[in-house]
Amino acid sequence: MTKNSFALILALSLLFSCGLQENVMNSEEGIKQEKSNARPKLVVGIVVDQMRYDYLTRFESKFGEGGFKRMMRDGFNCKNNHFNYIPTKTAAGHASIFTGTTPRYHGIIGNNWYDKTINESVYCVRDNRYQSVGTTSSDGQMSPHRMSTTTFADENRLFTQMKGKTMGISIKDRGAVLPAGYTANAAYWFRGKDEGYWISSSFYLETLPRWVTEFNAQNFADNYLRTWNTLYPIETYTESGEDLSDYEDGFTSKSTPTFPYDLKQLSKDNGGYDILKSTPYGNSLTTDFAIAAIAGEQLGADDYTDVLTISYSSTDYVGHNFGVNAKETQDTYLRLDKDLERLFGYLDQYIGKGEYTVFLTSDHGAPYVPAYLNSKKLPGGLINFNEIKADLNTVLKTEFKVEDLILKISNEQIFLNHEAIENDKLNVENIQNRIIEQLLKHDQISKVFKSSTMHQAAFKSGVEYLLKNGYNQKRSGDLLIVMEPSVFLDGSWNKKGTDHGSGYIYDTHVPLLFYGKGIKKGKTYKRTEITDIAPTISALLGISFPNGSTGNVLGLVID
Repeated sequence: MTKNSFALILALSLLFSCGLQENVMNSEEGIKQEKSNARPKLVVGIVVDQMRYDYLTRFESKFGEGGFKRMMRDGFNCKNNHFNYIPTKTAAGHASIFTGTTPRYHGIIGNNWYDKTINESVYCVRDNRYQSVGTTSSDGQMSPHRMSTTTFADENRLFTQMKGKTMGISIKDRGAVLPAGYTANAAYWFRGKDEGYWISSSFYLETLPRWVTEFNAQNFADNYLRTWNTLYPIETYTESGEDLSDYEDGFTSKSTPTFPYDLKQLSKDNGGYDILKSTPYGNSLTTDFAIAAIAGEQLGADDYTDVLTISYSSTDYVGHNFGVNAKETQDTYLRLDKDLERLFGYLDQYIGKGEYTVFLTSDHGAPYVPAYLNSKKLPGGLINFNEIKADLNTVLKTEFKVEDLILKISNEQIFLNHEAIENDKLNVENIQNRIIEQLLKHDQISKVFKSSTMHQAAFKSGVEYLLKNGYNQKRSGDLLIVMEPSVFLDGSWNKKGTDHGSGYIYDTHVPLLFYGKGIKKGKTYKRTEITDIAPTISALLGISFPNGSTGNVLGLVID
């Protein structure tokens, strides 16, 4: 071989080697690029507190194009989405959405519940082991310690070696803490009263980040102490009832629950900044803070998926105050639609169109107030469990010769005095049977079940299925009560407005919208359940499901 031939072969070999190396590098870069593009930069989980499904259809003609309609038009609409357990309460709802399971497993059986191990009521996220951050009050002493399972946000943190961030935001502490889970970088909620600040807990951080203190310093809450009037002419609100109604509560020091509302003036007798919670401006303030969080924490700015949970709580406060048929409720949703449009517009600009994924649902629905139904010749009523407890203890004392065999009725569950039962060697089943017999004499009570039924029987439908999913062996009571439809607990707080907590359709049927990266356009009338959300988002991200997840992946949603 000549010297020139050898040189030529060597040059060709080097060229081939370089070309191969370049191809390999390009291939690796392509794989890396494909990998980084496979997941959204940011997942935004939105919970609209107390949103019935039919608010989407009832107010649709008044919505703009960039909020709810954008998600319905360009995303996927699950039109037959339901909660699959009882009780349909705020804390249980938020926990179930983000853990992918029911109170049976995650343990959040209500907002408050009777703890039979310590013989007192507890609050779902109260944790006195931690200190408030951003306030000198105790309102920040919270953590998710009573939730037994992880959220999909927790699993995303683990999957990304804690590089993907999680932020939880809500007017309510439970609406921020439970969705964010255990590993969140922070959860923030609003302290009204005399402060009007966003606060947190030392469970997450020791001091507020600079962007939060700067946000609080700008006094956004003050800006919303303004006159609340309808967004559009009130006469166009034909999808709701009369402005002056006997079925609305309203605000202290205002003689009628009618527009307009001078919030600055009314705040003096309605908890200071807390009045904002019961107006659409609480949602606007939440949107302001969420946008500040995206910028302040640089969410979605790198290759690791971040999670932002936003719970819009004011819809619940307004609903409880004014009811599902009020013009105040309609106006709140029309203004929330504008806030969603503002949020999505910011995400388009900051994260980029097609680079984020959003889902929107609710933690429970709501019924019409019984008095309104009665005025339309429909059934409904009130029940007083304090009176029922006293009556039952009298009956049991007469029959079993022991006082106070019922310790508590909490969340429609009866807790028996097991210490007294054991001391007097009474038969628990006989006591339960006598209680059931007595309770079923009440017109407002539909069914009563023993806790043993929830242990032993396998239910796949009906109210029994819902009760079983909501029954937690360690925390729930000895007997479970199911009231007739549209029966509320009797109290001054819910003779007007609305309440929730049952397994009836008005409480279980809520919206479920998916939109953005990795989501198909479409709709379905197939039944979906609230516990399907977390495994679906987990599948989209390619991460492990929450460790207690019992829901199904909605494959029809994922592109």
